[in-house]
Amino acid sequence: MKKFIIRAISGILYGVLIIASLVIDNELLFDILFGLIAVLGIHEFNHLMSAEGRNIEKSLDAVGGLLLFWVPVIWVIGGSTLGIGLYLAYLVARLVVQLYIKQGNPLTSLSASLMGQVYVALPLSILSSLYHFVGQYMVLAMFAFIWISDTGAYMVGCLIGKHRLFERISPKKSWEGFFGGLGLSIIIAALAARFIPDGYVLLSGYTQWIVFAVLVTIFSTWGDLCESLIKRTVGVKDSGKLIPGHGGILDRIDSLLLVSLAVGALILMII
Repeated sequence: MKKFIIRAISGILYGVLIIASLVIDNELLFDILFGLIAVLGIHEFNHLMSAEGRNIEKSLDAVGGLLLFWVPVIWVIGGSTLGIGLYLAYLVARLVVQLYIKQGNPLTSLSASLMGQVYVALPLSILSSLYHFVGQYMVLAMFAFIWISDTGAYMVGCLIGKHRLFERISPKKSWEGFFGGLGLSIIIAALAARFIPDGYVLLSGYTQWIVFAVLVTIFSTWGDLCESLIKRTVGVKDSGKLIPGHGGILDRIDSLLLVSLAVGALILMII
């Protein structure tokens, strides 16, 4: 019971922080917040992939992740190629530095370095870019449906979950929970289409709202499973200990990473 209370409090504080950053409608504040989350996420990822003698690489990876985070954001804000140039310079430096590091496997080190940046920093950069591109309410809708589907899946899964969704990777997830989250998301999407006036987000009408809810639910589940695959591969339960009751920052944003990429791809293809 105590663990559940701690988890609930941590989740509420995280939600309040995200909602506040969106309601205040300060784009720079949002960028700074998720730039920080990107660095923390890359640090956790590197810790999961840690090997002896990787301190230099970890520092470089944090710098590279931050640069990659700002590349799309700077492009969306002003069309500047400065971020691209800086990141290309980082890639050159990263490869050269690896020549002088004798510890560990260089191929494994470079692979983990680039994967961490692409897996963590790039999706969060797309998220911030969406804020600049389509406004805070569309981003808020993304978070809302991630939380709604997660809540529905947890409640239904606890009550009647019997058939495992992906037992090899996440034994606790069930098909009943997945469809519970999907059903709740569709209901809320229908209500949003009915009561939220057009103009606040790119979505309008029942079809667009429901398709958006289904998209977020599916990729949110896949995002969770992808992080579970990483943790199971390296043999850990949580990605870290930063958030009481939840584990690490990656445990909190795992669903968001794939959802950001999916929604970003959808919007780019539509617009």
